[in-house]
Amino acid sequence: MAMKLTSCCLLAMALLGCLADAQYFKQPQQPQTPKYPAPKPQKPQVLPKRVPQQPQQPQQPKQPYQPKQPTEVFHTCEVAEHYKIKCGAADISASECEAINCCFDGRMCYYGKSVTLQCTKDAQFIVVVARDATLPNIDLETISFLGNDPNCSPVDTTSAFAIYQFPVTACGTVVMEEPGVLIYENRMSSSYEVAIGPFGIITRDSSYELLVQCRYIGTSVEALVIEVGLVPPPPPVAAPGPLRVELRLANGQCTVKGCVEEDVAYSSFYTDADYPVTKVLRDPVYVEVRILERTDPNLVLTLGRCWATSDPYPHSLPQWDLLIDGCPYRDDRYLTTLVPVGASSGLLFPTHHRRFVFKMFTFVSSGAAYPGKGVAADSEVMTPLKEKVYIHCDAAVCQPSLGNNCEPRCFRKSK
Repeated sequence: MAMKLTSCCLLAMALLGCLADAQYFKQPQQPQTPKYPAPKPQKPQVLPKRVPQQPQQPQQPKQPYQPKQPTEVFHTCEVAEHYKIKCGAADISASECEAINCCFDGRMCYYGKSVTLQCTKDAQFIVVVARDATLPNIDLETISFLGNDPNCSPVDTTSAFAIYQFPVTACGTVVMEEPGVLIYENRMSSSYEVAIGPFGIITRDSSYELLVQCRYIGTSVEALVIEVGLVPPPPPVAAPGPLRVELRLANGQCTVKGCVEEDVAYSSFYTDADYPVTKVLRDPVYVEVRILERTDPNLVLTLGRCWATSDPYPHSLPQWDLLIDGCPYRDDRYLTTLVPVGASSGLLFPTHHRRFVFKMFTFVSSGAAYPGKGVAADSEVMTPLKEKVYIHCDAAVCQPSLGNNCEPRCFRKSK
């Protein structure tokens, strides 16, 4: 969908400006046993799905009004005593317990209310899943890994936790290799129950999906838990409204040896006070068309026809084409040049800008009404007008899609 706009603007031998309202992963390989097992697992990074809060106690009746106190924050280490499961060795210290992402109460190291991943020195995944890691709670009986292998069932379960332990080469684990790093990755997910009615389908269960990785780097190991399937941000709302497009001329100049004029031309622009701007015939004229006052990065400015006239009125004659359908006019010996505008331009929204360069010219009067191509110039009949030249462009806003990248297809041979 494109909104068509017209920006009527500037230029000449004397030039005038105006405004117009207008996870890539490498191909998985067969798992292999890590060559450099680590002496001790490092602290995993765990991202809990949701953070439950303790309910606030209601105020007693007939009490004087008092401001509400902040709700108590959920802590993964707040595990009831009878649910605690020992984590690590019997003589583990508080710092060692924290290093493997477990909780320490002064006497015991135990698993918290989260999904805890540990990568052992003998190349084992240990995944401990707490029922209370999400709201609503995970149904521990529905948890599965990539392989859906019956041998990948939990090694132990309680009403509050499920414990899984398997080799990094089992349960559908895939291995990826980067320079100096072996990455073993699996995916843990929980299924959910749906209710089907005559006019719709619903669920009230929590769906949970995590990537778990053991990364063997030289003689060390890292454990990483990554939550996937997050709800993406809503797409931008497209709404009709005024769109302002400006056509302006660049005037940046080279000041150092070896400088490329086209590279620095768009570093500065003529101001309103500079017009009309005088140009010598065949001088390059650097043109930019841009969208004003919009911050949507999904918008792409496109140019259709750009042309020049000797009168401010865009439909006046004579006319000379500069661009046709966003591409240089092919019947001009001095082809217009399109200037790419990419991330290296330093612009905040590069797709809101279009740039092109043409060689300066002047219109010629003729005894006949605007002779066609191939008519020889006769000094007694044709006279340079030496008048102002105005530039006009048809502009549109485009939104890229799979079949359209909003870029002009210039000079492509048809099959």
